[in-house]
Amino acid sequence: MDHSFVSALILLLLVLDPLGSLPIFISVMRAVPKERRTRVALREVGIAFCVLFAFMFLGEGFLRVMHLSERSLEVAGGVILMIIAIRMIFGSSAESAYGLEPGKEPLIFPLAVPLLAGPSAMATVLLLASRQPDRIYEWIGALSAALLVSGIVLVLADRIRKLLGDSVVSAIEKLMGLVLTAIAVEMVLAGLKRYFIGGL
Repeated sequence: MDHSFVSALILLLLVLDPLGSLPIFISVMRAVPKERRTRVALREVGIAFCVLFAFMFLGEGFLRVMHLSERSLEVAGGVILMIIAIRMIFGSSAESAYGLEPGKEPLIFPLAVPLLAGPSAMATVLLLASRQPDRIYEWIGALSAALLVSGIVLVLADRIRKLLGDSVVSAIEKLMGLVLTAIAVEMVLAGLKRYFIGGL
């Protein structure tokens, strides 16, 4: 399937899911001083962009050197999402779900990677770049726009929390855990399906 700039942007926004990341972001950032939250959010979005930008160009070569396929990347991403989703549903907070030390400011993990630049996002930019390499500048633009939107949503996370309230945010976090579980199962099944069908 060929993509346009708009369809690639929409696809990346769905994969990055900035609104769905709000409960995790708010919980992880709770111990960070308010005056630093905007800076931390922009820093993590910038790191995520660098990771996905690098993977767009180097991802296929890395998988080839490591003798890994896109199917294995998809299955591994599904397993990781499943673990995170279960901890989100039954854990006390997103901090414990991601194994963060209480009160520690996040750096790279878990906001930049894997929340934004996760396996699904890596696979998406890799597929865009490998299937239509002649339109690489469009994919870079779509990635930049998608992460810009994500950054704006995360910067406004505290205002959104105040608007919705802690109980609603907590409920959304549990709901997103259920959604992540379904996405994780779908990713694993899709990877296994492509593996077995491709092996016939």
